[in-house]
Amino acid sequence: MLRKYIHILTIALFMQITAVNAGSTDNESLKNSGSETAADECFESASRVMFKINHGLDKAIFEPVAKGYRALPVPIRKGTGNAVDNLRSLLTLSNNVLQGEFERAGNNVARFAINSTVGILGIFDPATKLGFEDQGKEDFGQTLGKWGADSGCYFVLPILGPTTTRDVIGLVGNTFLDPVYHITHNSEVNAGIGNTNYSEHNYYYYRGTSAVDFRAKNIESFDSIEENSIDLYASLKSLYLQNRKQKIANSTSAVETQNDSDWEEIDSN
Repeated sequence: MLRKYIHILTIALFMQITAVNAGSTDNESLKNSGSETAADECFESASRVMFKINHGLDKAIFEPVAKGYRALPVPIRKGTGNAVDNLRSLLTLSNNVLQGEFERAGNNVARFAINSTVGILGIFDPATKLGFEDQGKEDFGQTLGKWGADSGCYFVLPILGPTTTRDVIGLVGNTFLDPVYHITHNSEVNAGIGNTNYSEHNYYYYRGTSAVDFRAKNIESFDSIEENSIDLYASLKSLYLQNRKQKIANSTSAVETQNDSDWEEIDSN
């Protein structure tokens, strides 16, 4: 049991570094999609303290780990990133169905089927070459936003980082909607079918690998935001809220301060 909680804490720590995203909001659909950038500031003093703690953890632990990971050969890193993205697409599929985005859901199914087989468990991405391009990730927080739920309060959680009331509810929803979580955590079903290859530890390894891969891809992006911000807390709050608004609107606006569509998603799982 103790080992399980250690795994959970480790993944939670990695998740906090991926809770913000820079996104352009000049797209008209963003302007009409709600008051995302005007979320209420709740517990600002406490949030700023938590932000400093999380930022310190990133500098002391996560960034060094990410730099070590980035020293691996490019094919290994690319294959690893593809594989975890392939698994993550199952959660996106569930949320696209709930949002009524059936064309996107069909694209998710095609990509997962092709990349899991021809792409050898998602290590390669032949689906893109066949015309099934990655259309971005979805989570239950985005689904709630699409349904019209207001973002509520903005605050910073210990370890988990920036969030809103709606996105905290989304975290719970993601657990119920993620097939990977259920496959790896349902020991009775796995035992019944004689499956000894999957356990709850596999889920935490998958989430941790996804977080490290993302952090490694965005070292310069994080550094640039930090170097160019007078008030880093305020800057990341704005970026986080803009990003969530962009994701809910399924905006195709260019995002110039990141190099990976994964920026939003780890914190929401």
